[in-house]
Amino acid sequence: MSANTQIVESFWLARPSTSVAPDLLGCTLVRQFPDGEMIRGMIVETEAYAPGDPACHAYRQQTPRNQAMFGRAGIGYVYFIYGMYHCFNVVTDAEGVGSAVLIRALQLDAPPVKFAAIPEKKQLRLAAGPGKLCKVLEIDRTLNALPLAVGEPLRLEHRSAQFQEAIESGTVNIVQTTRIGISQGMDLPWRWYIGNCAAVSTFK
Repeated sequence: MSANTQIVESFWLARPSTSVAPDLLGCTLVRQFPDGEMIRGMIVETEAYAPGDPACHAYRQQTPRNQAMFGRAGIGYVYFIYGMYHCFNVVTDAEGVGSAVLIRALQLDAPPVKFAAIPEKKQLRLAAGPGKLCKVLEIDRTLNALPLAVGEPLRLEHRSAQFQEAIESGTVNIVQTTRIGISQGMDLPWRWYIGNCAAVSTFK
């Protein structure tokens, strides 16, 4: 995959999550570890969560758990579910507005060193799901509310010019559908993914 190392600016993310979510497809999430190891993955699946949405963690009120969602655009929101999985979100919209985009799947540039020996077919799906990608990138609540910027453990980079051209030419197909794995707001078509991508969590 051709890389674009231009960092996603916070003002670009200061828009409604429903606008940001499809635009994040093709962008790259970069995990930088203290020992120098770096994991890069192209975002291939997203879901938007916004004010007035019953499935949004910020639907009722601000709490210690969801406080990051009300922060400035361009920070991360990490939460823990089912006593076993972390999920990573990009905070969007204006400060004080509870809004974020859940990153559901990544297509990794290369498998992390500790996964290099597993079959190639499994390598393609290492980050095919919100819990799986957090496990592979070692994302947990210690990274909650941190800026997604240079020098931080996580950062976002814009789409490459080649990927943008592929979208505009129709070579890459973006699918919009309803969200999955939720019990409220199931009718809202706020999930986007790259069609025919092996790293997407599920084709629904």
